[in-house]
Amino acid sequence: MPKVMMKVNGADVAAEVEGRTLLSTYLRELIGLTGTHVGCDTSQCGACVVLVDGQPVKSCTAFAADLEGAEVKTVEGMANPDGSLGVIQQAFQDYHGLQCGFCTPGMVMSTAALLAENPKPGEEEIRHYLEGNICRCTGYQNIVRAVMAASGQDVGALAAE
Repeated sequence: MPKVMMKVNGADVAAEVEGRTLLSTYLRELIGLTGTHVGCDTSQCGACVVLVDGQPVKSCTAFAADLEGAEVKTVEGMANPDGSLGVIQQAFQDYHGLQCGFCTPGMVMSTAALLAENPKPGEEEIRHYLEGNICRCTGYQNIVRAVMAASGQDVGALAAE
């Protein structure tokens, strides 16, 4: 089996993979980063979103072998260097943008991609950008509030559900 090397959360990693090994499997089972959740295996829920070379990718549909040399960032890589929650993670906690937490890693990673594209998105843009991420617990309002808070915007105009 070929060894696939990539940079994950700033660290060089390598693991032997079969050609059909998914990035989600590579991350979770081969290098032990279990923060990336797999909810559907069909690219429908978005729980497995990670950033690959800065772009959001549903890791349940990407082959690890195709990502030789890529830079991958997972939810574990969103924390501050001292291990405390990063800005986006803290906003999700502060504004109750999670309930069971299963979708949260994908939501956090999609939020990071959105804020990299537009540091101050409006409510409609946030809702549109997160359409590929399904939360079965919330009505999304608190998630939108968390994204706005992470971007430094006033969330007072958005009522909590």
